Amino acid sequence: MSLLSIVVDVLEALKLDDDVNRIVINRAVNICRNRPHPWSTRHPYISWSGLTDRSYNARLLPDKPYPSESARGTRRPPLEEVAALFKRLPGTPQRLCAKSTGLFPAFAQYLTDGFIRTQLSNDRAREDRRRTTSNHEIDLSPLYGRTEAQTAVLRLHSSAADMRGRLKSQMINGEEYPPPLCDQTGAIKPEFAILDEPLGLKKDAALETRLSLFAVGGDRVNATPQTSMINTLFLREHNRLAGLLGGAHADWDDERVFQTARNIVIVMFIKIVVEEYINHINTTEFPLQADPKAAWHADWNRPNWMTVEFSLLYRWHGLVTDEVTWANQTLPANGLLLNNKPLISGGLARSFMDVSANRTAALGLKNGADFMLFAESGAIEQARVNNLAGYNDYRRATGAAPAEDFSDIVGSSDDPAEQARLDALAAELEGLYGDVENVEFYVGLFAEPVQKNGPLPELVSDLVAMDAFSQALTNPLLSEHVWGDPANQRLAFTDAGIAVIKATKTLRDVLARNVPHLGDGFIGMTREEWERV
Repeated sequence: MSLLSIVVDVLEALKLDDDVNRIVINRAVNICRNRPHPWSTRHPYISWSGLTDRSYNARLLPDKPYPSESARGTRRPPLEEVAALFKRLPGTPQRLCAKSTGLFPAFAQYLTDGFIRTQLSNDRAREDRRRTTSNHEIDLSPLYGRTEAQTAVLRLHSSAADMRGRLKSQMINGEEYPPPLCDQTGAIKPEFAILDEPLGLKKDAALETRLSLFAVGGDRVNATPQTSMINTLFLREHNRLAGLLGGAHADWDDERVFQTARNIVIVMFIKIVVEEYINHINTTEFPLQADPKAAWHADWNRPNWMTVEFSLLYRWHGLVTDEVTWANQTLPANGLLLNNKPLISGGLARSFMDVSANRTAALGLKNGADFMLFAESGAIEQARVNNLAGYNDYRRATGAAPAEDFSDIVGSSDDPAEQARLDALAAELEGLYGDVENVEFYVGLFAEPVQKNGPLPELVSDLVAMDAFSQALTNPLLSEHVWGDPANQRLAFTDAGIAVIKATKTLRDVLARNVPHLGDGFIGMTREEWERV
């Protein structure tokens, strides 16, 4: 047992939860060098532009071109052969995750689509996988837009006493949703032309598809009804809070009501990120708290700048199952792409319950849904375009022992059948890469086994925790001079808003405030049946 583990156990026994929380968070963040990083994807060397141009990703480790093809023992396998590592073998069922429900990847996608924003486009000529359109903050840009101009077209801008501060919305079957993106001909409405076009939307997309799309702040929100459902929930919560604030402050104009409601929703969202989402990833029994005090005087409290490594390690395409059960129907998962009809027909509460009733696939090689292989190929290509260092380089950077052979990467099992699968995987990796030092970062991440009592492999989990805490708890709204100053806290959020934030730990808490008669249906990221082993 490590000294840190002993200290944590003692503090927990003494019920010093704040101290445990601070120690665990600091340990997670300090696993690697802190920001600011010397390098970015702007140049393969240190430059003023690379240190200041945030339209490029930062990078945790410097540019490292793959070894020369002529160097002894090195090889770069063809892209299609590496992408095939993620493809499930014909006739084999998907391995399922023991812990997670479908709400986990839905929330992960919605969260990361706000700040992991590689410059992609429906026009490949406009893509640049070295660049990003991120604001580098957890700012709920999928809901509010990533620019002031986008925010402006999403707002209602009403001076009516009971409508101040609201986002535009529409009512369907008695429920509130974001407004329609397209008119009845399928053309994007002129008022929403400044919004980012939904990624994956083809020019010849069916009218039925176009009519189901919402006008939202992010180009990935409409990707699936699961992400649309989460965005819809926070739209309703924003408008609910705007109504409360407007009613309590007759002297406030539309702008102040809007800005205060947004403050409340962003901090509420960050609280859910830590206290539901990160605690689902957490493999320990200690529940982490979204306590910003851990960051106020920490040496890692620096301005956010997303790294290319963070962008890639969050490609959890492997969690996607081939099929999804929704409204008592089994649907092909690829049929849900750019299709909000299941959400609209089922309603928000039923959709959350249905998504929570589904399981996810287990992250790992040889387990992917066929229709997601294009995404794996794109991630590998992005890593190569950015000359990422190898898998072992990142293990060394986090203080972990580097893999000495391919079996070290894939792990071992007491089950003979599973061990045979792992042996075959190690042999395939060796056939592709020759030397364990040649294994690419992205491949190595998902070649590792999933951790016990968690949904993620070890290196993915370590890097997620490092970035999640160092980028969530440094949010300006949680600073010592806003959240930590009682007078400024009341100015930013109001007493009513502070009470709502403190009463929120899970998505279910928010849903209960925004749908009538929720009942006791299960909504959560961790399966009801899951037990710690």
